[in-house]
Amino acid sequence: MNDFAEYIKQGEPDEKEKANLWRTAIGLQQVDGLTPSAYLIKTARQHIEGDITIDEVKSRIDAYYEISTNKQAEADNRTEEADKVSERIARILSEKTFSFSPAEYLNIHKRLFAGIYEFAGKMREHNITKAEWALDGDTVLYSGADNLGATLEYDFEKEKKFNYRGLTPRQVIEHIARFTSDLWQIHAFGEGNTRATAVFLIKYLRKLGFKRVNNDLFERHSWYFRNALVRANYKNLDANVYSTDTYLVRFLGNLLLGEKNALKNRELHIRHVATADVAVKGGQKKVVRQGGQTRWSDNLIKVFDLIRNNPRITRKELAETLQINPSAIQKHLEKLKNEHRIVRVGPDNAGSWKILGIERRQP
Repeated sequence: MNDFAEYIKQGEPDEKEKANLWRTAIGLQQVDGLTPSAYLIKTARQHIEGDITIDEVKSRIDAYYEISTNKQAEADNRTEEADKVSERIARILSEKTFSFSPAEYLNIHKRLFAGIYEFAGKMREHNITKAEWALDGDTVLYSGADNLGATLEYDFEKEKKFNYRGLTPRQVIEHIARFTSDLWQIHAFGEGNTRATAVFLIKYLRKLGFKRVNNDLFERHSWYFRNALVRANYKNLDANVYSTDTYLVRFLGNLLLGEKNALKNRELHIRHVATADVAVKGGQKKVVRQGGQTRWSDNLIKVFDLIRNNPRITRKELAETLQINPSAIQKHLEKLKNEHRIVRVGPDNAGSWKILGIERRQP
């Protein structure tokens, strides 16, 4: 639904640029399991084709939700967030302005989420944990709320003083990966942290001289980007798990150097091990991991993340969002229930999913 490939392949230069911005903006909603509406896609196409301005996009999206008859539905509110934040990302990325500073970082968050989160542009005042699929339900240890400002200032000052002169392209990528990872781990915001960090990163990369950032990676692999940040900031020595920038470097290598690294979410799980395929009846094969358990497929990861971010999502909506057969969705749901990751609360037509290990505040 959000494939603007025809503009990128055959459009005029201005159409190509705007199409790339919209693909990035829409793709980044996937880090929180959000899907923009068909109306947003239609409006984005009109902007790409030059029929309306970005200001008119905003006006139309605002008007669309002002007259919505289902304003109170949680799923509709999440779609509204996806639509409005997509427009705002496209706007910010189209601007030729940027200041490398904590104030710019906070301002990006404010512009993305004003009217959506009451704390838009403000650093969180509570400590948080987030249960992560990639960590088997464990959490990254984020910075404490009482020193967020000082930590941000330290990381920005350190980066300002860093000298890139003489570094190989690989060394540049590795350093950017570490800076991005450290910035994300601070988790300055209660919500929207990954999207704000991604937009800031793209703007910073342009400031560094990367004029042709392959932004469509954020459209196709935003989940991978987030999970790579998770793995870069997690260690559990008892379980022989160590923090690693490897996955983030792979992503940035594709983003900036045109590399062709395979970006597979399942490889980011802490219990992932590479094993041989096992032949089964009928000539089919399935991949297994240590202990004989089937490992999660990319679609299963997406189903779980969509449910985690919208517990009221229906089977039909899951199928439409992921564009896969409803029977496959049902199999994924059964697997999640059998692994005690989700449970259905209430009737099918009016209930919701209860997720194991939802995000929670700490005292």
